[in-house]
Amino acid sequence: MSLLQLLRWLPIGACLLVLGCASPPGPPSSSSAPVMSSLTPDQSNGIAIHALGLVGTPYRYGGNTPEGGFDCSGLIGYVYRSSVGQVPPRTVARMAGFGRPVAMSEIRTGDLVLFGPSTPSHAGIYVGGGRFVHAPSTGGEVRLDRLDGVYWSRQAMQARRP
Repeated sequence: MSLLQLLRWLPIGACLLVLGCASPPGPPSSSSAPVMSSLTPDQSNGIAIHALGLVGTPYRYGGNTPEGGFDCSGLIGYVYRSSVGQVPPRTVARMAGFGRPVAMSEIRTGDLVLFGPSTPSHAGIYVGGGRFVHAPSTGGEVRLDRLDGVYWSRQAMQARRP
């Protein structure tokens, strides 16, 4: 494939990524769900290890289990619920208000990374070493990527810590 052909497919790939993480809205979050103010280092590491263990799980729009596959917000919800009993919002847009903002220079394992210029449209779990686990539609499975990679480093990015 020539560079010109590749450049023609780039906008389509970007659209598929955005659409792939546009999870269907889940049920409204319950006010009785426990909300932790901060995770311990052991909990943060447990979240990262659990997320890494799901690399290779198939992508599925609206998915939120290893058996059925994951979309990006379903992956985050499953890992947080299973690891620390915390239930984050079901949609990436709502995750923008989950926890507290963290400077990218202060990011640590277990933090969420959200991508998008104003309202985030994709998210993953930071696992250390400049890497994060996420469920992109392109590629078809949960994977480990670098924040400084060619694609992700060009995206508007923020971090949140529950």
